Amino acid sequence: MENKLPITINKLQHVGIPVTDVAVSTRFYSRFGFKSVMQSPFTHEGETGTCIMMQLNDIIIELYQIPAKQLQEIKTRKNGHIDHIAFDVDDIDVVFETLKADGSIKILEDKPVFLPFWKKGCKYFNIQGPDQEILEFNQIM
Repeated sequence: MENKLPITINKLQHVGIPVTDVAVSTRFYSRFGFKSVMQSPFTHEGETGTCIMMQLNDIIIELYQIPAKQLQEIKTRKNGHIDHIAFDVDDIDVVFETLKADGSIKILEDKPVFLPFWKKGCKYFNIQGPDQEILEFNQIM
């Protein structure tokens, strides 16, 4: 077994699901008791998309609809639609620098990215796992 990295993961923060119609998906998950707790636009390849966080107790699902120009990407996926899992961390900058210093982990961003989600925003970065899975580290500010 490899050495354990000196970081702390608090919990699974959310599961990200790309959707073709965020309104339809929001209604679908609402039927199971999920409620929209946050909605925000984001930029993807120069176009604006929509992100909605749906919560039921401690479970959070991120539904995001990328702009119409890129929707075909979602419609033609063959390997399922869960895009990433996100881990909640206390200090995103410390986790980023720790994983960067390790050198054996493929980090997909140059630095943690700020998004105007939640009340004060959040910062995140992604890494790639051994089977190309995406793992996100996220700090709600």
